[in-house]
Amino acid sequence: MDYKIKLRPSEVRDFVEAASKSDCYIDASSDTHFIVDAKSILGVLGLDLNKAIKVTVHGYDEHFERLIRRFSVAC
Repeated sequence: MDYKIKLRPSEVRDFVEAASKSDCYIDASSDTHFIVDAKSILGVLGLDLNKAIKVTVHGYDEHFERLIRRFSVAC
């Protein structure tokens, strides 16, 4: 499942902690050429946080899905 989110630098830690608790593989990208593991704080901080981030969850995790809605933006 794909999501578009917007993170402030102060929210990155919460996002990465939630992703790390999930059993699913979760990718994040701020453009189509740079994809990082959403469970990596350095990877997520390396994204352009001024743009919307595409998050792809490979599987289903109800808890993570509820959390990610906090950061979602209109497509």
